[in-house]
Amino acid sequence: MPDDLSVTPTEALEEAQRLLDEDRPFHAHEVLEAAWKAAPPPERELWRGLAQIAVGITHVRRGNPRGARALLGRAADRIETYSGEEAPYDIDVPGIVEEVREIAEQAERADEGPSMPIRLHLTRRSAGPPG
Repeated sequence: MPDDLSVTPTEALEEAQRLLDEDRPFHAHEVLEAAWKAAPPPERELWRGLAQIAVGITHVRRGNPRGARALLGRAADRIETYSGEEAPYDIDVPGIVEEVREIAEQAERADEGPSMPIRLHLTRRSAGPPG
């Protein structure tokens, strides 16, 4: 990722999700960090928390469950403060917090990290077309 990466919030979410789906959390962190640095002050802690989640997942993948648990816990706490309001860009704050806490618990139970692929969905899943 270039040091001067410039993406819109929507582009950052889409690219970070793609990278997470490809099990490339460190690269997702780079994208989310760029969004964090460019975010307006009221959104910075949300983006910072999202970037920390990606780093926490990187720690899980690299076999550092203690570091992963600590970072994922702090990140979940940070973004959870956005739960009481409508999160910008349709970010699924409650869903992310729940998923991140589950990942942290899995890392705590098994030093090798979660046995399942991590699928962190950053935005709300649509119910599909009305039918």
